[in-house]
Amino acid sequence: MKRTPLLNRHLSKLVASLGHMDEIVIADAGLPVPPNVRVIDLAVSPGIPSFFDVFDALSRELIVEKAIFAEEAVPELVTRIEVKLAHWEAETGKPIEQIRVLHDDFKARSQRARAVVRTGEVTPYANIILVSSVPF
Repeated sequence: MKRTPLLNRHLSKLVASLGHMDEIVIADAGLPVPPNVRVIDLAVSPGIPSFFDVFDALSRELIVEKAIFAEEAVPELVTRIEVKLAHWEAETGKPIEQIRVLHDDFKARSQRARAVVRTGEVTPYANIILVSSVPF
């Protein structure tokens, strides 16, 4: 059994397959997924699992150099993302560039993601693209 808290085999396999600059999306329940992008659908019901449940689990496994999210996101969501990213930076000692884009641009960029991880989150614009880094 794994030592780290991420138990989902599909997420573990995704993280293990990422190379430098690969992108994954953590998405709310309503984000349209491009037809050519793999979906890991974790949504069970509204709010389960939440965006931050998945974000926190991945933060224990993934090294990130950029985080991209929508300008339209509500301030409370943005603040919580920024706090989580700052904590993530402190733990890894690696800076994480934060980029805000229009939601339409976010959806266009998600077409090049390795995968979209769909949550049960129902907060509008609760989506983030994580760009992987390297541990050295």
